Amino acid sequence: MGLLQKAPATPAEAAKWGPLETSPEEVLEYDEDRWYAEVYRGADAPQLTVRALLMGTILGFALSFTNLYVGLKAGWHLGVAVTACILSFAVWEGFLKIGFAKTRMTILENNCMASTASAAGYSTGGTMVSAISALLMLSATTANPQGTHLPWAVLASWTFFLAALGVFLAIPMKRNMINQERLRFPTGMAAAVTLHGLYSTGGEAVRKAKALFAAGIVGAITPILFVMNLRRGADGVGHSLLPDSSPIFDPFARGATYSRVGADGTLETIQTEPSQWTMVMDHNIVMIGAGALVGLRVCFWMLVSHLFLAYVLGPAAASAAWTNAAGDVLYAVSTPGKAWKEIGVWTGAPIMVASGLLAFALGWKTIVRAFRGFGGGDGGDEKGNSLRAATEVPASWFFAGSAVAGAGIVFIAQTTFGVPVHLGVMAVLLTFVLALVACRATGESDITPTGAMGKIMQLTYGMLIPQNSTANLMTAGITAGAAASSADLLTDLKGGYLLGANPRRQFAAQFLGIFAGTAATVTGFHLLVQDATVLTGKTLADGSTTVPVFPAPAAQAWRAVAELFEMGLENLHPMSRAGIFWGLAAGAIMVLLEKALPKWRKWLPSATGVGLGLILPFQYPLSMFLGALGAWTWTRANKKAADEYTIPVASGIIAGESLMGVLAQVMNNFVIR
Repeated sequence: MGLLQKAPATPAEAAKWGPLETSPEEVLEYDEDRWYAEVYRGADAPQLTVRALLMGTILGFALSFTNLYVGLKAGWHLGVAVTACILSFAVWEGFLKIGFAKTRMTILENNCMASTASAAGYSTGGTMVSAISALLMLSATTANPQGTHLPWAVLASWTFFLAALGVFLAIPMKRNMINQERLRFPTGMAAAVTLHGLYSTGGEAVRKAKALFAAGIVGAITPILFVMNLRRGADGVGHSLLPDSSPIFDPFARGATYSRVGADGTLETIQTEPSQWTMVMDHNIVMIGAGALVGLRVCFWMLVSHLFLAYVLGPAAASAAWTNAAGDVLYAVSTPGKAWKEIGVWTGAPIMVASGLLAFALGWKTIVRAFRGFGGGDGGDEKGNSLRAATEVPASWFFAGSAVAGAGIVFIAQTTFGVPVHLGVMAVLLTFVLALVACRATGESDITPTGAMGKIMQLTYGMLIPQNSTANLMTAGITAGAAASSADLLTDLKGGYLLGANPRRQFAAQFLGIFAGTAATVTGFHLLVQDATVLTGKTLADGSTTVPVFPAPAAQAWRAVAELFEMGLENLHPMSRAGIFWGLAAGAIMVLLEKALPKWRKWLPSATGVGLGLILPFQYPLSMFLGALGAWTWTRANKKAADEYTIPVASGIIAGESLMGVLAQVMNNFVIR
């Protein structure tokens, strides 16, 4: 069976491959034999066509920039499959109207397109906003505050091999988790339902597409006004047309006070303004869109936890003096504007580490099922069933692909990051085990615990290779990157399964999307993050630090764990040590409360929200809360309209501002001086 196919040549041929009468929700309950008998569309159904690959590559290339932009801003990685489905359908309908295309793209072509776009826009970006950004920050020194980027070839190879390893590792999991156990993979199901609805009622697709494009235009305007340096100031330096934030709280609220010993030896009380603690209103709206997708509970607790940082934890840390072994007097927070990364990160990161690891451990039944299922899931009867053998992805692809991708990862880890070969091989083997568990968690809950997987590896290699923060970060990056790629593939295969797609062709589409994703994310990362100060902020003459363009909260958490193993706990400020202890305790308590009181979960603190709120500047939790509050209010007022338009509008805002934001940063870095 050849993989690439010809697109339908006539409208009648395209209509032949329309959506099934059976809905994806109904297919969800079919066993494997019934699926092959009643749902599978056959080897001849147009699916992996050149036009589907091109559309998926182009959309995935663009959407990878949006995910990179949002990931660097807020540490969130957004799925792109549903957005790609809506965009592709709308664009192709436009092509038909102007005569550029002769036939409508079939539902299975669009499904293949979504796999390519998802691989490009989602699978390759996770490592950039976590391990790679953390590594860049760790490379910054007093003498070299800009830090040192990895060479392009190394970064591209590393990104590609991680995503490829994840794709190949998912092969032996597919038949057990999707065909036999019929795990739901909610995002994959949502993509299938979206496609089925688009092809059943085209009017709905047009309305959603118009909403997405209108929101995209609004989002694209904001970087032109607030980011691009189109105005030359009196100082000869480029400035944006309008300020990117406003100190809206200063006129009617007071900031916290803290005490320090002055130059004359007396205790001074310092009164601050809220804006000094980053309490400003961000004029960019990308995080408002992100908040609408994330939800009210998480965003509310992000806001609450940062208010706690600004008025309780931060001032206490700013007053806490400590004389280290060298005789230097240090404060846990040097200036109010650094509170989020000087004490917030030492409290927020442990909250997320403890909650992620404990939630993972409490899901032991999922872990047990993962290994039980793997034992007999994909062996079975392929040799005795020619249709199944020709349809499912063969085991030979798993062994060959994993060997090549794994060897590439071990080679780069040894030559670039100083990881001994035997420990690199161990990291790849552990990645398969942890990816197996992460994929099952995704199938059951739609949550891929890549953070927890990465922290397990950081803790493991912190003991195996102490005082080596680079090795600590990059071995953890292997697991997190590959696990995310595996889960993304299975999510997309689930959507295709519900529509009757050929899994082998869909796998090929997913794999091919990695090439575009690698090119986009590596290029985008270098364009957006010119040096480490973009992530850390610039130190001014008075010792204060500007708010970074991209705070990269996921990378801040990874960096904190790596630094802890490198410097040793005894060299950390006592209040930071206390923050670690109380953060670990708080994260564990929040998870246990959710487990003990599931009916009250929506009222309980979100460990993710609390942790993120502590390691982000205030304007981001505020914007996300406003977006979540708006989506919640809309749902209460008109649930039908909110259900139909929230995702397109929020996705449009994110896509529009992110794409124009990338262009604005490129202009600022390379054109406008």
